[in-house]
Amino acid sequence: MKKNLVEWRSSCPVSSGLDILGDKWSLLIVRDLLICRTRTYSEFSLSPEKISTNILADRLIRLTSLGIIERVNAEQSARNNAYRLTKSGKELQKVLEALGNWSSINLREIHPHIVSLKDAADRYRGHINSIAQG
Repeated sequence: MKKNLVEWRSSCPVSSGLDILGDKWSLLIVRDLLICRTRTYSEFSLSPEKISTNILADRLIRLTSLGIIERVNAEQSARNNAYRLTKSGKELQKVLEALGNWSSINLREIHPHIVSLKDAADRYRGHINSIAQG
C-alpha cells in the first residue's frame, strides 16, 4: 500500500479506515467483488446503483493503488481487465456483513424497503444475470 495516497485526518483507526473507504462507492465495489469474485470495468458499470464512469475509473485506480483490489492480468489494459480482491480486500467481508446486518435491523423504520443481506446479494446476482441474458 502506498503511504502518500491519502491525507490522513487523524491517527484514529476508524477515521483512517473512513479516509480510504468512506466515500459512497468504494465499499460497493468491494461488495460486488465479494459477491462475484471478479468484475470488469463494464460489469461494474452495470451495478444497480449506477456508478458514473468517471467515479468508477477513479475508485478502481484508488483501490488498486491502496492494495485493496488488483487486476487479474496486470499486463492487460485496465478497461478490458477483470479486478479481484486482494487479501486486504477480502478482510473487509466481515465489515460489510456487520454493516449490512446493522442496516437491515436498524434502518427498517426509516427505510421500509430494505432487505436482508442475503436477499440483497441474491437480488444483485439476479440483476447481473438478467443483464447478461439480454
